[in-house]
Amino acid sequence: MTELICIVCPKGCHLKVDEENGYKVTGNGCPRGAAYGEKELVNPTRTITSTVRINGKTARRVPVKTSADFPKGKIFDVMAELDKVDAQAPVKVGDVIIKDVCGLGVDIVAAKDID
Repeated sequence: MTELICIVCPKGCHLKVDEENGYKVTGNGCPRGAAYGEKELVNPTRTITSTVRINGKTARRVPVKTSADFPKGKIFDVMAELDKVDAQAPVKVGDVIIKDVCGLGVDIVAAKDID
């Protein structure tokens, strides 16, 4: 039995996941918590929000985020790639800053318009 705190919503339900009985989840306040509990033990994933350098008139950094979740074990690899980026202004929300980062099938996209 593994105990987790659900991070899907602000409620923070205390979950218990029984690995020996098909990853049965208890303690969840909603179906999303049950899905999170199982996924966290079978294939944990995360998203990243961060910033990258940008050559622009109005800002030195642009906020970015991943377009989807990716394996938790690759967080440091993705962050290392973000550190290498020097984006060029202008960028618009949703513009791809890094395509298929680390070969994960996930893009890094701009989260703010910068001129």
